[in-house]
Amino acid sequence: MQCNMITLVRCRSDKAKNVSYSLWCLHVARVCKHVRWFVYGDAVRSAAALRSPPGRTNRRLTRNESRYHSEVRQEAVQQALAEMQNRPKPSLPMPSKRTSMMAKSPDRERHDLSSSSDEDSCAGDSELPPPPEMGSPPSRRPAAPHPRAHPHPLPQPHHLREKKHPPRDKTDIDLSDITHLPTYIQPDVTHTSAGARRGGALIADRVQCYSQPEDTGTGTGRWKVSAKIQQLLNTLKRPKRRPLPEFYEDDDIELEIAANPKDPNAPKPEGGTMTPAVGDQLVVPAGLPRNLEAALQRYGTASFKANVATVLDPNGKLSNSLTYGKLLSRSLKIAYALLNKTFTSKSTSGGPLTGDNNIKPGDRVALVYPNNDPINFMCAFYGCLQAGVVPVPIEVPLTRRDAGLQQVGFLLGSCGIQYALTSDACLKGLPKTSSGDVVSFRGWPSLHWVSTEKLPRPPRDWIPPPRPAEDTPAHIEHTSAVDGSAMGVIVTRASMLAHCRMLSVACNYTEGEHMVCVLDFKRETGLWHAVLASVLNGMHVIFIPYALMKVSPASWMHMITKYRASVAIVKSRDLHWGLLATRDHKEISLSSLRFLLVADGANPWSLSSCDQFLSVFQSKGVRGDAICPCACSSESMSVCIRRAGRGGSSAGRGVLSMSGLSYGVVRVDAENSLTSLTLQDCGQVMPSCVIVVVKMEGPAYLCKTDEVGEICVLSGATGSGYWGLPGLTNTVFRVRPLDADGEAIGEEHYVRSGLLGFLGPGGLVFVCGSRDGLMTVTGRKHNMDDIIATVLAVEPMKFIYRGRIAVFSVRVLRDERICIVAEQRPDCGEEESFQWMSRVLQAVDSIHQVGIYCLALVQPNYLPKTPLGGIHLSECKRRFLEGTLHPANVLMCPHTCVTNLPKPREIHSDVGPASVIVGNLVQGNRLASAQGRDMGYSDDSDAARKYQFISQILRWRAQSTSDHVIFTLLNSKGAATKVLTCAELHKKAERIGNLLLEKGRVNTGDHVALIFPPGLDLICAFYGCLYVGAVPVTIRPPHPQNLHTTLPTVRMIVDVSKATLVLSNQSVIKLLRSKEASNVIDSKAWPITLDTDDMPKKKLPILYRAPTAEMLAYLDFSVSTTGMLAGIKMSHAAVTSLCRSMKIACELYPSRHIALCLDPYCGLGFALWCLSSIYSGHHSILIPPSEVEINPALWLSAVSQYKVRDTFCSYGVMELCTKGLGSSVNQLKAKGINLGCVRTCVVVAEERPRINLTNSFSKLFSALGLSPRAVSTSFGCRVNIAICLQGASSPEPSTVYVDLRALRNDRVSLVERGSPHSLCLMESGKLLPGVKVITANPETKGQCGDSHLGEIWVQSPHNASGYFTIYGDESDYADHFSAQLVTGNTGEVYARTGYLGFLRRTEISTSGGGDDMSLMSRDSDTESLASACGSMSGLMSDSHDTHDAVFVVGALDETIMLRGMRYHPIDIENSVMRCHKKIAECAVFTWTNLLVVVVELDGNDSEALNLVPLVTNTVLEEHHLIVGVVVVVDPGVVPINSRGEKQRMHLRDGFLSDQIDAIYIAYNM
Repeated sequence: MQCNMITLVRCRSDKAKNVSYSLWCLHVARVCKHVRWFVYGDAVRSAAALRSPPGRTNRRLTRNESRYHSEVRQEAVQQALAEMQNRPKPSLPMPSKRTSMMAKSPDRERHDLSSSSDEDSCAGDSELPPPPEMGSPPSRRPAAPHPRAHPHPLPQPHHLREKKHPPRDKTDIDLSDITHLPTYIQPDVTHTSAGARRGGALIADRVQCYSQPEDTGTGTGRWKVSAKIQQLLNTLKRPKRRPLPEFYEDDDIELEIAANPKDPNAPKPEGGTMTPAVGDQLVVPAGLPRNLEAALQRYGTASFKANVATVLDPNGKLSNSLTYGKLLSRSLKIAYALLNKTFTSKSTSGGPLTGDNNIKPGDRVALVYPNNDPINFMCAFYGCLQAGVVPVPIEVPLTRRDAGLQQVGFLLGSCGIQYALTSDACLKGLPKTSSGDVVSFRGWPSLHWVSTEKLPRPPRDWIPPPRPAEDTPAHIEHTSAVDGSAMGVIVTRASMLAHCRMLSVACNYTEGEHMVCVLDFKRETGLWHAVLASVLNGMHVIFIPYALMKVSPASWMHMITKYRASVAIVKSRDLHWGLLATRDHKEISLSSLRFLLVADGANPWSLSSCDQFLSVFQSKGVRGDAICPCACSSESMSVCIRRAGRGGSSAGRGVLSMSGLSYGVVRVDAENSLTSLTLQDCGQVMPSCVIVVVKMEGPAYLCKTDEVGEICVLSGATGSGYWGLPGLTNTVFRVRPLDADGEAIGEEHYVRSGLLGFLGPGGLVFVCGSRDGLMTVTGRKHNMDDIIATVLAVEPMKFIYRGRIAVFSVRVLRDERICIVAEQRPDCGEEESFQWMSRVLQAVDSIHQVGIYCLALVQPNYLPKTPLGGIHLSECKRRFLEGTLHPANVLMCPHTCVTNLPKPREIHSDVGPASVIVGNLVQGNRLASAQGRDMGYSDDSDAARKYQFISQILRWRAQSTSDHVIFTLLNSKGAATKVLTCAELHKKAERIGNLLLEKGRVNTGDHVALIFPPGLDLICAFYGCLYVGAVPVTIRPPHPQNLHTTLPTVRMIVDVSKATLVLSNQSVIKLLRSKEASNVIDSKAWPITLDTDDMPKKKLPILYRAPTAEMLAYLDFSVSTTGMLAGIKMSHAAVTSLCRSMKIACELYPSRHIALCLDPYCGLGFALWCLSSIYSGHHSILIPPSEVEINPALWLSAVSQYKVRDTFCSYGVMELCTKGLGSSVNQLKAKGINLGCVRTCVVVAEERPRINLTNSFSKLFSALGLSPRAVSTSFGCRVNIAICLQGASSPEPSTVYVDLRALRNDRVSLVERGSPHSLCLMESGKLLPGVKVITANPETKGQCGDSHLGEIWVQSPHNASGYFTIYGDESDYADHFSAQLVTGNTGEVYARTGYLGFLRRTEISTSGGGDDMSLMSRDSDTESLASACGSMSGLMSDSHDTHDAVFVVGALDETIMLRGMRYHPIDIENSVMRCHKKIAECAVFTWTNLLVVVVELDGNDSEALNLVPLVTNTVLEEHHLIVGVVVVVDPGVVPINSRGEKQRMHLRDGFLSDQIDAIYIAYNM
């Protein structure tokens, strides 16, 4: 069976020239005929072509780019792209950037790039010509791009930045080629505004927050952003690769199943259970020393002048050599010094060491030596062995921010290391504190740094301690897990010796041989061969520093030639570098080389390296059987090595199906297949070893012969465990493979190697990946290296800087998603990079049948590096997930690769409201209905008729309590600027009434616009209008610094309200008539404007009294969060009923002091500011929110100063205090501010309670005595400005936790705190007296049960009378104020609030009425006494142990309907706000069914692209939604109204009309 799967090719020297089908043999497709990209040709070239000089028409590859390069692979990739040409051409919109975000210009200085020390780069890149486009025929060259209006200028100051969109039309890239955009028609808005289905208020008059677009004549157009979105929609219309599964609930288990589907057509292993592969018997040569100490002693005395190590300097010259005699003497010096502490040391700045500082045999010490100092390292390593101390080699920490530094510190701490051995030069180079101590690296223990040079000789009579037992640790090898965590593999003395013997036999090492080593000598292959096995066999090792390889990549071959070396230890990277150093090939002779060990022979691209190296250097003496790949890992050590030049040795390779490998099955593929992978063997099993292949997941069952699994090793030469990690040690080092019956195949324990592969014929081991590099996507397994090779084959010369690319997966929505991060070349433009990204998506999709989730490009030299310059993968992934990667370009593709979303919710239209009610009754659910307590007396009573006009009540108060102070206005310093008594207010109102009659010629019923800043003038003007029968309309004055956007809103309200004149003060009138305002609104276009500062001092002859209380008292205009300007009509009866209801609930009496810190222009804020004090007689302390912006402590200081029991504020004020006073609580306490007097602190709002903000406020100021029970919220809306309000004696606000997933389906499911997907909701205060609410289905108008989310309907005497519109046609809006249920009690009339919520009956403790009685006795006012008596009678007659809590979830107009489910923007926004600390604010909306997320970046523009992946991940993970567009803007761009509510529709309009200066706009594919 195995022979049928693998095709063996004998590697003989006469056929080696024709071996060219490399790591990705025909990996992709035949493309290039219509693609405007540089390629190598139309046919596969043989590897012999590499011997010829670079072609005149083709730019030669740099040694850096060839890391994964294969001409066959590149040809295959181009073929795949060509096949895509015949498919539909979806257009991919380019992201929009500010010019400050553009890549640096190509002519920038190169000196900042020349310091690269990456693993796959070397000198010479800057000397090469730029990649020409002459590889394509002239007819296929890309047309010259349109000239940019602003060609990449340097970053400008913020106020000089250009707009985000370059003024040109060509910003859209096709996936196959560039096409012009079709004529675009503005798409319709879908599922964004419920106003169409609900009627709504004045939709046509949407307030414009952004300026109108100007036609610049550059083709930008008004709907440029919309055009890109339409392009995105057209692209997303393509069917996904896999159909969605059948309908299921979106719970975790089902999502997990959907992410790992069972493909019935997937190939399955068909072979029998494998048998273990047993290596040859280990026959130790007779003359081999018995151990390493004995070898050192033998060669150090008998051959003390023979060299053991030679090091080259960065210039390629011999810098230092070490003889065996010197190695012996120096190691003994170090051993003696360690055990007797005859050295001087420098401690870290972290403080003194703790515990026993003496070093004893068995203790661990760190070896910290640079990569160019193997001689001192070898001396220290063998010195530790002589002393019985356990060395732990680690890399040199260069800075305190090195990648992975903290993980290394964890390893040092777990090993209990207190001493670090190093060299003089390294110790001098470590970062120091001002006192000269080595800095304390983050996460590291306190260390003593010891130099192992210039140590004293030990006494003549001193002998090393006895050799420790064989099962004790010899050294600990540092390795890393896939997540970057550091681990230490324990290698015992027996394992170390056994491994050296195996290597000696397998590699046929003999005494006196010369070895050239290019690898890291501190770990794995470099340590085992060049430091340990070489000494055991008395060999001489020439070490090639990495810095020299960058300068002279052929230096290792020159050393082979010079020393006639027979052994070389390299990586495939070094073979590539040597290939391309053609100028250095003349004097090379490799005929002495019998064993060329390729340490990374298990990687797929090593085949290409070996074949090409053999074909080029065969003429220099390289034999085909000398190239020997091997496979190894830190845990299992050497797994297999191809034997060199011995009888019976063979080389095998297999052309395998990558599709089969992704399912873990070995299938032979045709050589010309587009999706085949050619692997070479890694040789035979090591002597005296046994190898099995077990399943990658679950119990360790043996694989079948044609199944890919993890290679496990049974040998005496493996690691024995991870230091300090017993659980992980049992998992990796204590494996007992099981046969098909579940029985263990033996008593021995195998060690997992972390390598994935299978066994071929003849005992050959094939490795096709590693466990750490495995990515399981939608049930299929992909190797990181395979993806890298495909990506680099697309066009490595032009885009990927020095071949530096990282591939990893992130887990999002229960499945792994592939991310690619690459360093782009400095001369790549925006469009070129984006075109390359689109081709990468095609190539990976065609070859691997998997989608790329994220493709990011960073600036050169920006990816985190390992000490040897390679890419630090785990650190790169960490930065990506934390949002600190700083990509220059990013493309997210969630639409194309996320296929496990739940199926859209299906709405059953055949279920009517009657059926719902029956269902609720059957299930025992209560119908949602709640009612506040009784008002105390009916509207027909004498008391009600006496006080049915608020103007009469003011006149009565002016007569009865004329000197009673009713209003006090504070400035930012806390001083009372104005004080009004009842009489003063009455007199000023009369004078304003005279002004209206004499100068304004006002008639009864005329509408008067009141444009005043927050203050007492507004109140006087309001009552002046009532005194003469005019209808006041309060309007916020325009902002002097923002006239362009605020003045049109003022004018719009004046026009819509049909105001006949404007009443204002001198400062506002001057602003309206200023030159700046005239540029926006013509000053002559305003109605008659009267100045209240110039009033006649006459007494009003008679006060106007309306014929009936149902007549209009005032108009209340405000802009909703959906951008609709809505004006409501409030009657006199509604005004007095509202005031009476608030008086009863809050116990407002003349003796009370009430502090108000909110805007007085609409809603409950206006009622509290202008109406409540007049009705109840309490003293109102007015604090304009603009003054709190100047002095955040103003409001709290006033509350403390006046001993206020009840205060009202807005969310904006609460947020100002929380943010502005967070660090000043102690200072406020020192000033004597005490909030213990506060009984109720109510937030006035028309939204869901912001429980996080209220909790933060309560906790922050609890130090000042604020009771957490005092903070509560209210709820009002357009149809009823005060539905819920926390009363003085109301129970504490209740909170519930609901299931967020159920809420999307309009269901209310209570869960425990901390449950997954739980959402905390707080009730919006208690229902006011006289208010009744129900919840109803907004579409069917059937009453909802408690377990359903429905629209809140309200019935109350203080409901608004209706909408007031400029059109005068209220038929479209009549349903909002006269809604009736279609089932149940159909006769009652309700007003529809437009807010979704639910009712819950909660238990409370019954309170007595004594407090109410005492309140009545303290009130001298007759009206108050009557109302209090009425309230008491109602309370006595209807005392309950429960109350109905109203929970507001969100505005119906703002809900987002996606995939049949209802999402509330605030929930998505809260998730986005949590995903990155630099996000200051967020807003979401939809456009053509695409979710658009706008985030404010509180940071540099260069950090904008960090947010795109995080926002996409978070929304997908928490809400199962795919973000269509991510917009990153500056702080303050998201519009927020005076109530602190986001104006999402205004933002949407500004975005679609290109009026937002976005930092970056990403269009997710």
